[in-house]
Amino acid sequence: MSRPKEMTRAVIVGHKSIFKETIDALHDTNLFHVEDFVEDESGFKISKPFKNADEVSKKLVKIRSIANYLGIVQKEPVVQKSDAVLRDLDSKLNELDRAIMQNTEMIAQLENELKDLDSQKRELLPYLSIPLDFDYYRGYESLKVFAGAIKGSLDGSQVSSITKAYELYFDPQTKTVVLFVAKGDADKVYELLQGLGFRELRVPERGGVPSELLKLLEQKEAEVTRKIESLKAEIESLKSKYADFILASDEVLSIESQKAELPLRVATSANAFIIEGWAPSEEYDTVVSAVNSATNGRAYITKLELEEEEEEHAPVEYNNSKVAAPMQQIMDLYSRPKYTEIDPSSVILITFPLMYGLILGDIGYALILGAIALAIKKAVKSDAVKPLMDILIYCQISTFIFGIIYGEFLGFSLASLHTAHGVVPGLIPGWETITLFPGLGGEHVTFPVHRTHMVMTMIAATVIIGLLHLNLGFLLGFSNINRHHGFKHAFLEKGSWIVIELGAIVAAAGYLGGNSGLTYVGAGVLVLGIVLLTMGEGIKGPIELPSLMGNALSYARIIAVGLSSIYIAGTVNDIAFKMIWADHSQIGFVAIAAILVFILGHALNTVLSIIAPGLHALRLQYVEFFGKFYEGGGKKYNPFGYIRKYTEE
Repeated sequence: MSRPKEMTRAVIVGHKSIFKETIDALHDTNLFHVEDFVEDESGFKISKPFKNADEVSKKLVKIRSIANYLGIVQKEPVVQKSDAVLRDLDSKLNELDRAIMQNTEMIAQLENELKDLDSQKRELLPYLSIPLDFDYYRGYESLKVFAGAIKGSLDGSQVSSITKAYELYFDPQTKTVVLFVAKGDADKVYELLQGLGFRELRVPERGGVPSELLKLLEQKEAEVTRKIESLKAEIESLKSKYADFILASDEVLSIESQKAELPLRVATSANAFIIEGWAPSEEYDTVVSAVNSATNGRAYITKLELEEEEEEHAPVEYNNSKVAAPMQQIMDLYSRPKYTEIDPSSVILITFPLMYGLILGDIGYALILGAIALAIKKAVKSDAVKPLMDILIYCQISTFIFGIIYGEFLGFSLASLHTAHGVVPGLIPGWETITLFPGLGGEHVTFPVHRTHMVMTMIAATVIIGLLHLNLGFLLGFSNINRHHGFKHAFLEKGSWIVIELGAIVAAAGYLGGNSGLTYVGAGVLVLGIVLLTMGEGIKGPIELPSLMGNALSYARIIAVGLSSIYIAGTVNDIAFKMIWADHSQIGFVAIAAILVFILGHALNTVLSIIAPGLHALRLQYVEFFGKFYEGGGKKYNPFGYIRKYTEE
């Protein structure tokens, strides 16, 4: 449990002659969170960006469009000097732009040529089986040529009934027909063709036999394709040659753009500037030293006293250990804590994996998911993915531990269990279930804990866990309020809930034990707690009392979701093994099918084992737990600066 890093609010004032030096110094420290200036009646205005802003912006857009076109992604950095990058930027950028432009234009022309060749091929295809030169289709004064496709079939007898002077070519597969007749018979022949659903086809304008023309077109197509591939290879070589330069240029230009546009966020007058912002208190002296060094002490920088209401607006930077840091992803998914709040990242480092493990609790799934998380973490370099994999690994450690407690492996029981219906064998020979003590509903608490045989006891246990979790939330809320409003307010608003619970427990114990005196004491404490709650939260406090039991009962989802996973795994196991036992005549085929069912079934349950336990464990944190102490809504600490990877000063 920690609080966000302590922040110091500061203001930097100076003459405009040192404006750029001040900005450079702040950017280099990467520590100062600049507050955007809102124009008011003070006379200060938002300034214009520096003169190079427009040029830098254009170059940045160009370099990013080139990077996107070439498909350049982040890689292992090759660190270059910023000055060298800027010195060569214009020449290399023009060279690269020119080379890409030439290649893309040629590729576009060749691709258009490919489309034209494809169009010509489509024109030829209907005529492939007709061995006539296309020059024979035109140039006649006394002949009419019909070239097209029909729906039915056509033979010489149909045409000869109209005229004996004809030449017919017909492909029964493509239904293509080419018919030469005298112009005097053309109308009657056309009526015949119309009756057969004649549709005229375009005759290619070039001469030559279709099959030979097709070969030429295919050769041309292959040649054009080779040229395109060659040009694409050249572009790929540009990617290899310029990748480091492009990444370094993007970084340098991004830095220059940030610096050039900062005047849009700060207050300026004709001769002065004012920059307000925040720095981590432990780093404040570093900021002061950097600004003074860059301006030779001509800038005035000082701390500002914080009013209590101003603390609410301070930017928030987490202050967690490396182990707890991945849980910040879960916090940001909900809402970053306010500056004045406790950061519960280190608390949910324990409670979130605990709830996840309580739900899943299977050694087999823990090993599978843990291996997947480790593999993804090693293969994927993304800073966004690694914390998520760390969280998944934490959850699988918890799942493995509870898998031992539950004695479960992929839905199988590891220890044998004696029941009223016989012995349920376990996977590990000789491991017998030990009966510890009576549970609820006639059940017995055992080790390993067989969840399917002690449902009522597990429900009671999860509700107790829920109450402990909720009371941890009340204690954190107590700490938050005590820090800002004192012990009295903290006790009335959060401590009263614990008093109410104690009263209810004492009253219930007295009632169940037949001790009326204890019952009355508990009832009195309960009433006292309600009075205290009303004093602390007003009438809404007692109205929310039923929600406490509702929240506690909500933790029963731990056993409900866990049982669903067990039953899915058990069903997959039963189907797979019954397939083998059912038919020994085809044992080979059935064994393969059973293995596939086993693998696919457990693969599906593995996916569900990420989603269902994860979502429900997350809900218990966000809704039940956070609702007792957490507001959120903090502003992210976003220092003015850049974390360099590809360049250095």
